[in-house]
Parts: sequence; structure tokens; C-alpha cells
Amino acid sequence: MNEAASETKTIVVERELPHPPEKVWRALTQPHLIAEWLMKNDFSPVLGHRFGLRADWGAVACQVQAIEPNRTLSYTWDTKDLRSVVTWRLTPTPQGTRLRLEQTGFRPDQSSYYRGAMAGWPRFMADLERVLEGLD
Repeated sequence: MNEAASETKTIVVERELPHPPEKVWRALTQPHLIAEWLMKNDFSPVLGHRFGLRADWGAVACQVQAIEPNRTLSYTWDTKDLRSVVTWRLTPTPQGTRLRLEQTGFRPDQSSYYRGAMAGWPRFMADLERVLEGLD
């Protein structure tokens, strides 16, 4: 197999949010808030915690890989034959927070997952922004 065929793809979505990192962090780590913008879940912000995300289309098995409150959250994102990692990075800005989502690990033969994630994450981000608007 040539080198190019074994490379994986990454999706990056970034948003400038008019909210402090602490508020964005709550929306990323509190199960009832995650359910409002992403999926039903049994998330806990604890290193090594295994949790599931559930939607009409199926389920995602996850495990917390890295957690640095108000800065970084990373977890595996495994569904069917996709093995990937989702990483959220929060950077304080004068106006609020720059939120960066990165999902890595799409193999060349997984273009349907890649296209699905390319379409899905911007929608999830928009829902996340709506949830943040409603938080005090």
C-alpha cells in the first residue's frame, strides 16, 4: 500500500463565541447541556471515563482521553468501523472564546463518515451556540 492511501483525514471547525471559556466548558461537559446540542449521553468530565452518545441513527462509544478544564477536552469517537478522536480547544479572546473542534482518524475508505461529519459538526456547533445563548 502506498503512503498516501494510509493517511487519515481530519475535520476542523472553528467558531468565535461571545462567551467566556467557563461558560463554553459547561456546555461541553454537562450531560444535560450536551444532550441539548449533540446527543443523549452519560458523559462525565473524568479522565478515562467511558460514555456513550445516542441518537436516532445509532450510538457512539467514547472514552475521555484528555481533560484540562476550560481549555481542552478530548475523547475517542467510535461508531461502527470508525475509530476517531474528537478534541475541543478553548482559547480565551477579548470578545469571549475561540472554540476549535478537531476530529481525526478518517481513513481513505471512510469518505461517507467524513462527509457526514463535515455536514454534521457545523450543525452541532450552531446548536451549541443556541444553547450558550440560553445559559446565564
